[in-house]
Amino acid sequence: MTSSSDTSALGSRTLQYHRPEVDKAKLFEKTGIDQLRSLLSGDTPPPPMSRHIDMDFVSVAVGDVVMTAHPDESHYNLIGSVHGGFFATLLDSACGCAVHSTLPAGVGFTTLELKVSFLRPITADTGVVTAHGWVTKPGRNAAFAEADIRDSSGRVLATATSTCLVIPAAPTP
Repeated sequence: MTSSSDTSALGSRTLQYHRPEVDKAKLFEKTGIDQLRSLLSGDTPPPPMSRHIDMDFVSVAVGDVVMTAHPDESHYNLIGSVHGGFFATLLDSACGCAVHSTLPAGVGFTTLELKVSFLRPITADTGVVTAHGWVTKPGRNAAFAEADIRDSSGRVLATATSTCLVIPAAPTP
């Protein structure tokens, strides 16, 4: 058993990210799909949260997104597997971005509810995982989406359903 003062058991991870867009009005001039396409092309830097799980977009279409993430030991819980928060973050992002892709300019969203089902564990040995999110019912006030996470063999590791509140951007003065 290692003690808390045993530095040989310590790992390290440095996160680098771009500070989020300060001018929110500028961001909301684009439709949701155009915002996501800008992220995919690299014209817009990814949100800071995506760096925590090394999340990257693979594809974006209206109502449908695919992204990958790279689990490592820094995501582990006490029992040596990837923490459920990793799963939830990736699934929430896949559902939310799928909904976001359907929104007109000047409109945003926030997650109201996320239900996650954990089907298989993830470890650093799992390798890159892929999340697919799709809208099941778009809406002006609320939208609904589903997502799953799969390993490189296509096995489903987790699923989620989400309800998102659709909200107009705050008016600019």
